[in-house]
Amino acid sequence: MSSDWRDVCIGALICATLVGAVRCGMERRKMLPLPPGPRAIPFIGNVRGIDINAPWLAYTEWGKRYGDIVYSHLLGQQIIVINSEKVAIELLEKRSHNYSNRPTLPTSALFGLDFNTVLIEYGARWRRQRRVFHQAFRAEAALSYRPMQQRKAQQLIRDMLDTPEEFIKHVHTYSSSLIMSALYDYETERDDALVELIWKSLKLAVQELRPEVAALFTAFPIFLRLPAWFPGMSIKRKATQSREWVREWMNDPFQLALKRTAEGTAQLSMVSNALRRIDGKNSSGEMTIIKESAATAFGAASETTSGVLQVFILAMVLFPEIQVKAHTLIDAVVGASRLPTFEDRSSLQYIDAILRETLRWHPILPLSTPHASVDSDVYEGFYIPKGAAIVPNVWAMSQNEHKYPNPSQFSPERFLNADGSLNDDTVNIAYGFGRRICVGRHLADASLWIAISCLLTTFAFSKRTGANGDAVDFEVEWSSGVAIHPLPFPCSITPRLRKVDI
Repeated sequence: MSSDWRDVCIGALICATLVGAVRCGMERRKMLPLPPGPRAIPFIGNVRGIDINAPWLAYTEWGKRYGDIVYSHLLGQQIIVINSEKVAIELLEKRSHNYSNRPTLPTSALFGLDFNTVLIEYGARWRRQRRVFHQAFRAEAALSYRPMQQRKAQQLIRDMLDTPEEFIKHVHTYSSSLIMSALYDYETERDDALVELIWKSLKLAVQELRPEVAALFTAFPIFLRLPAWFPGMSIKRKATQSREWVREWMNDPFQLALKRTAEGTAQLSMVSNALRRIDGKNSSGEMTIIKESAATAFGAASETTSGVLQVFILAMVLFPEIQVKAHTLIDAVVGASRLPTFEDRSSLQYIDAILRETLRWHPILPLSTPHASVDSDVYEGFYIPKGAAIVPNVWAMSQNEHKYPNPSQFSPERFLNADGSLNDDTVNIAYGFGRRICVGRHLADASLWIAISCLLTTFAFSKRTGANGDAVDFEVEWSSGVAIHPLPFPCSITPRLRKVDI
């Protein structure tokens, strides 16, 4: 935590009254206990032993000590941490009518992201945006994007062949160009200025919109009135920049799609199809809904797709034996003269298993996105307060030793039956829960599968070698924020001896 934020937190403690404690106490039912949890520091809440860069680790330890459902609070915000897939399904899916809301996050508006479908409260606006997504990316509609996905995967391979040492940049480009095409029929260029602007805005938001920051502003909204020069308020300067970037992110690609649609030259995309459906009418702000939905989709899809592919490459470097199996299968099914296509997917189920294990091994959204309880509820004798933040600890679910023995090991075989076919575990926990599940998961799944299969067809991934020819070990480090990914790591990416015409 920076010294500025320490100053603000100290100020918060000085200004704090007993309101938070009273609110928590009033919520306690005389007859029903809250879920168990760690002892809190008065006025502050549960902060002992929590690494703010990786709070899911502490939550997982709480789960081992207190159970699958844990109570905590931070600056008056009541938090229910769900550490098991079973409880997540029982509450967030089977009782989705009560758990489809989101906590109020004043920092979303501060950064100009209060339009974001992922973050807004459950209601009419959310349903209208969700409808736009569903029409574009439901399972049947997602099939229409496959030619574009195949083409983007081929470009990824060409980029990797040219400069393999820039692999992180190439997977960023792949994820960005793919979603920009699907959303706006926009063909990105190398070092595309518009894409760079959106990535800068996303990076800033992921770094700054942390739960503890939101909790501080929720508990003490007066801080939002402090000037940007006040100690600890550098976040307001960053927010001003964010709002400017977000306006461009929302408007510029949308206007290009609007122009092409009006001219009749637009190809398949979410925006152009949605504009055709309203036929130029802007009744009740339909264009605004389309614009907001598209801007949301870029942020959600590009960050996650890029992050998953970085995790995949890291796994291949650390577990090279997986590649040997994959290479053998691909060579037998595809041959040596072409890249895989979606028609090969049913014969390459081991690649699907690799994808599922990538999502499980190190989820890039380890805490998913918090839900909120609409009304108070009772689960297995425990009282869940109205308005509590419900945090699905996907990390704990993915590292469940009973379901996934030796969870730190990368083992695609977890997802295969004895005959080599895929089992029923699709790792849906990686995509969220209930009515808030990622509506673009079908597009994301196909984008990841075609990229991974083509990368494994074309390349071998390994650790770098030292002067003596031995592999050089390295310590993996991870980014922090809402979505995480491995920080740049050394590796060797070499083309396999194939005659593929790309």
